[in-house]
Order: sequence, then C-alpha cells, then structure tokens
Amino acid sequence: MSPQEPVYWDPYDRDIANDPYPVYQRLRTEAPLYYNDKHDFYALSRYGDIDAALQDWKTFSSARGPILEIIKADIEIPPGTLIMEDPPAHDIQRKLLSRVFTPKRVLMLEPQIRAYCVRSLDRLDGVDQFDFMAEYAKEIPMRVIGMLLGIPETDQEAVRDRADANLRTEPGQQMNVEERGIGNPDLFGDYIDWRVDHPSDDLMTDMLRAEFVDIHDVRRTLTRDEILTYVSVLAGAGNETTARLLGWLGSLLAKYPEQRAELVDDPSLIPNAIEETLRFEPTGHAIARYVTTDIEFHGVTVPAGSAISLIIASANRDSDRWSDPDRFDVRRSVSHLRTFGFGPHFCLGASLARLEARVAMEEFLKRFPRWDVDWDALSLSSTSTVRGWEALPITVN
Repeated sequence: MSPQEPVYWDPYDRDIANDPYPVYQRLRTEAPLYYNDKHDFYALSRYGDIDAALQDWKTFSSARGPILEIIKADIEIPPGTLIMEDPPAHDIQRKLLSRVFTPKRVLMLEPQIRAYCVRSLDRLDGVDQFDFMAEYAKEIPMRVIGMLLGIPETDQEAVRDRADANLRTEPGQQMNVEERGIGNPDLFGDYIDWRVDHPSDDLMTDMLRAEFVDIHDVRRTLTRDEILTYVSVLAGAGNETTARLLGWLGSLLAKYPEQRAELVDDPSLIPNAIEETLRFEPTGHAIARYVTTDIEFHGVTVPAGSAISLIIASANRDSDRWSDPDRFDVRRSVSHLRTFGFGPHFCLGASLARLEARVAMEEFLKRFPRWDVDWDALSLSSTSTVRGWEALPITVN
C-alpha cells in the first residue's frame, strides 16, 4: 500500500497480518473511524475511542459474539456463553464463574504449573535446537487447562489440537461459523458426564455443583449445555492465546538480547516484561461488537445493526497513550492495558495467563539464558482471531 492510496485494513489479509502496525498507525491518523466495504464492518483504532466502546456495553453489545464472522453470521448464541452475553444475564453468569475461578484457586496452581514447566524442559536436556512453540509454549497451557477441567493427561493433547483447529482458517479466508458453530462442545460431553458420578477437586466439578439465581429468578445449577459451552470456550481461548503469548516472549527476548539478559540477572522483571509483551504484541488484535443504536465518531454515524471491530493492538501502540509506543521496553511502566479487554467483559482468565507466562519464563530463562531464532523459518498461525507463531525454531547456546 503506497502512502498516496487510501488506507486499507482487512483482518483476513495475510500480507497485512504479517506486519499490521504501519496500517494501524495510518488508521489512527487518517481514518480513526474506518469502514471496510468489502466485508461491511466498521473499525476503531484509537485508544480513547476503544476504551469508551469497551465500557459502553449497551451500545456495543457482545450478545451477537466477539468475533466479526460470528456477528455477521447472525447465528443463535448458546445460553451460558459468558463472552457472548450482555448484562443482566452476563453479570449473573460471571458472578457464578468468578466464585469457582478465584484468584486464590489460580495462585494455588503455581507449584503444578512449575512442575509441568520443569518436566517439559527436562525433555530438552542436551538438545540445542528445537521448536519453542511445539516443545514448550503449546505444552504448558494444555496441561494447565487439562488439570483445571479434570481431563486426563492422556487426552489433553488431542483436546488441545481439536480446540486449536476450530480457530484455524485458510489464509485470507474468514472463519466458517455456520460449519463450525461456537466452540467445540462435543469434545467435553463424556468428561462432564463422568464427573457427575466422580466428583473431584477441579473446575468442572465446581461448575456442576455451583448454585445461582438465574435471570428468571430461579435458583438452580448450570445446565449440561451451559457447562459444555463454557468449558469449550475456556479450552480454546486458554490454550491458544497463552501459547501465543509465550511465543511472542520467546521471539522478542531473542530479538532484544540485552533486555533478555536483564531478566536473567533480575527475574523480578519478568512480570513487567510480560505486561510489555501483552502491549507490544497482543495475541488477539481486535474485539468485535454489535452496534445497537446509531452512534457518531469523528463526524460520521455508525448505524445501528453494524458490526464494529475494536483494534486493541492499535490502541496498544497509540502515541496519545504511550510514549515511544513502537519501542519494546521490559522496564516500561505499563498500566491501563486493554489486551484482556475492559469493563464488563474483562477476561476472567487474565490472572491465569499471567501466572502461566511468569512461571514458564522463569523456568525457561533459568535453563536457557541465551537463544537465537531462525528468523527465516518462522510461520504465523493462520487465524483471523489470534496472531502468533505457529512455529518458532530456536538454537540455545
């Protein structure tokens, strides 16, 4: 795209996805409210506009889904799909799930997460070349989600691969929502049915037992279908996004070895390095919403019934919010980050993702303080919803 041509952004264009940040910069400057006539959606790219939209759930509704393809398909959303509901139903479900997905429960997982990391790294003893994604980044989230849901280790890899495949698209193509549906609930039916008669100390058992008062003022437990939908979304999102976060940490710390050396010398910097990575290279670049009423941005009206994309990755590089935003800096003061959303739909799994990333990098840096990336052999995942490395070949030294 030459500077003379009107700015064009297409979330399904793989050439743009390879390096979208110059396009985002032009959007913020030239078209802060952007309309894509090919796919019929609007987009916001500035931090302030996106911040306001994330908080205004009445105008920017999640009830039709958080992904453009789902909104455009106008399909029926299964009940109990937390990320695809608005208040008051959303608040009831979120309050219930917050009770079983507490900060205390998350923190209690640290010893087990560390054990998974050590075990994965032990397998790499004496190996000087390997794929960081396949051998480490994809391994840890799979084990943690499997443990949380009570899925046997022998089945965890298959569950992860099927959940990840549900997000894949052909390069340049949209997700086929009508064919795939929402999530992949058939993966978990047998586990839920078995857990009914074999309760354990896991999230699935807690969800089966938890009582709440629903939107119809009826006190009940979650239905089987509600649990199926939730755990399928949790497995897909928790596996894919956390693995890609680890992948970005692996590549960025190789690209900036002097900052990696700082983390090796002072591991207390690792949490802040994770926050900077979440800002600099978020795994999810955009969140979609359905517009319920006419609303104006920058002198242009977005009509009710429109789909709109909130480009979080652009907000994360907005110079009105961040100083020198295109510079990666593990010592940057990072606050008001919107990578996990904001407002009613702030990600319930944010603390778990941060914990996994912290422990995984603590253990990796202890074992491998230096590594190089084969930059010519990198490949991005083919999905319109998550951006990250499919493969990350490295050489440790």
